[in-house]
Amino acid sequence: MRHPHTRTTRTARTARRRAVGALTAGLLCAAGLAAPAVAATAQAPAAPAPGDGLALTPPMGFNNWNSTHCRADFNDAMVKGIADLFVEKGLKDAGYRYVNLDDCWALPSRDADGKLVPDPVRFPDGIKAVADYVHAKGLKLGIYTSAGTKTCDTVGFPGALGHEYSDARQFADWGVDYLKYDNCNNSGVDARTRYTTMRDALRATGRPIVYSICEWGQNKPWEWASGVGHLWRTTGDISDSWGSMLSILKQNLPLARYAGPGHWNDPDMLEVGNGGMTDTEYRSHFSMWSVMAAPLLIGTDLRKASPATLDVLGNKEVIAVDQDPLGKQGTVVSAEGGRWVVAKEMKDGSRAVALFNESGTAQRIATTAHSVGLSDAPAYTLRDLWRHRTRNTAGTISATVPAHGTVLVRVAADRHWAAYPPAVELGLDSSPFVEAGRPAALTTTVTDLGRTPAGRVSVSLTGPTGWTVTPASPTKAVSLRTGRTLRTGWRVTAPRGTPTGSYDLTLRAAYRSPSGARVDSTLPLTASVVVPPPSGTSYLGDLPWLSATNGWGPAERDTSNGESDAGDGRPITLDGVVYAKGLGVHAESSVEYYTGKACETVSADVGVDDEKGTKGTVAFEIWADGTKVASTGVLTNAMPARTLTADVTGAQVVRLVVTDGGDGIDSDHADWADAKLMC
Repeated sequence: MRHPHTRTTRTARTARRRAVGALTAGLLCAAGLAAPAVAATAQAPAAPAPGDGLALTPPMGFNNWNSTHCRADFNDAMVKGIADLFVEKGLKDAGYRYVNLDDCWALPSRDADGKLVPDPVRFPDGIKAVADYVHAKGLKLGIYTSAGTKTCDTVGFPGALGHEYSDARQFADWGVDYLKYDNCNNSGVDARTRYTTMRDALRATGRPIVYSICEWGQNKPWEWASGVGHLWRTTGDISDSWGSMLSILKQNLPLARYAGPGHWNDPDMLEVGNGGMTDTEYRSHFSMWSVMAAPLLIGTDLRKASPATLDVLGNKEVIAVDQDPLGKQGTVVSAEGGRWVVAKEMKDGSRAVALFNESGTAQRIATTAHSVGLSDAPAYTLRDLWRHRTRNTAGTISATVPAHGTVLVRVAADRHWAAYPPAVELGLDSSPFVEAGRPAALTTTVTDLGRTPAGRVSVSLTGPTGWTVTPASPTKAVSLRTGRTLRTGWRVTAPRGTPTGSYDLTLRAAYRSPSGARVDSTLPLTASVVVPPPSGTSYLGDLPWLSATNGWGPAERDTSNGESDAGDGRPITLDGVVYAKGLGVHAESSVEYYTGKACETVSADVGVDDEKGTKGTVAFEIWADGTKVASTGVLTNAMPARTLTADVTGAQVVRLVVTDGGDGIDSDHADWADAKLMC
């Protein structure tokens, strides 16, 4: 959630939440992920859910807030248009059912009888007419209010506190099928009391209404709400940024044992398609929400959705993971160096496995069928849910995963495994750094993961126009048996004058299955054109970085983070001391530098910027290649700045990381003040 000076409609809502004392979810420490629960371990039984047969799988649908907020285009025509698109674009067939209205649908005041009044400009025919239209499409309608005197928007529309039975009756009479019940302006009334009262009011109507508790995780609803609602928010609001999505993911993952049919952890709506993340990041967002058995509520304006957005939202194989009737939330098998393995038990005995790369560079991520909870078998089928292809594996589940990417597979001990070609893993076994005009040595790998051999294997590597790519060792193998690898060296040269930055390479392999069928496999790679770091001591704010990700807005050079546009920060200030040089970031953040094995030390004064007052909780880390070499532990704004120094001798890449301290990214303005690199 953003601070009051940020210029968005979401900010107004967030500011209202803060005004009523609603802090961002103080969730069970994401630091607990340092010792993740193993997927094969049995989950503790969750408390009983409402016995009404609703939400036996996570609800799927649409909510307008992330795309329209309270703008004038949130109206009758927009809602009906979304219902039309559900049918026209195949989303209804994919499982999406709920078309949900968020805040601003009502007038600011009740009528003389204390009843809610739909805004006659936005909804001239009332809510029942909208519900009838949606129902005629075979869909369901959702609505919004707050468990307080007013809703969260700054206009202050009527909340339901003290009006629960009357409002629930209106909702039922209108034909509402889903209620999102927010937490603003709650007058300090006990959360469990407020949410239980509305549960009872909804039940009293006699209409089946899915009940979504939007309490932001403040009072750990996962511990008490399964007998109250069908889903409960575990965190503060999501925003359309990698850092926000990542922070929420880390907060929701440890709560797997509380989820199940009729009672779901809700890490908030989808941001897929809203423009703040890349297509790769959106696929990760959708993959990880599905592995977590999260509600899938589309948050983009489907009237403007691109084919790429619809491809993500409509991937039925990924949706099937989310909607699996066993209702298990995925659990963390391993998490180290930004490499995550999360596995979800499926009703048919298979496992959905997400290989998720948190880091800003491609990484190999690996696990085994045994580690994700499958019993021993001669071999397994391995289905890639984004590429829609099936292979056999002897037990290894691995892939080179792009930066911020996710490979999502479904693995089963299937006796028909031999009907499929062997899985072949493509990879890069060297650092992808190139200095313009100088040949760089890269090594690629092709490894047979299958139980059957890969025959007549060949490999090629191509680069951008004008680059020279020549093999330095064999590019073919007659056959690769299980676990065997074809390693090929390459000389890669970028032309002199090539600007620094990232460039695409493509690794291709072809092989024959035991039946003689040709199989092609492709791995997109990224090479970075770099310049050697200067000798002596340099300010990091003056050097080019390889990559930078940030919770809000861009990482800033020599100013604090302003959360929105580049250059909107203020002077870096820690403990009243103003620094002319440094980096201003916002958790979750990662800034990577090429050091080329030529540097020795990184140092900085670190802390939460003074501009956040008493707010903000972060932790600083310095990584040398894949090893954490220095960290602060959790710091708050009440703590003095610390000097953080790390030995990075021999590292090719140095990464400066700021995490959210385990409580969400609200107000997490983190400064690397006077940050220096000694080479």
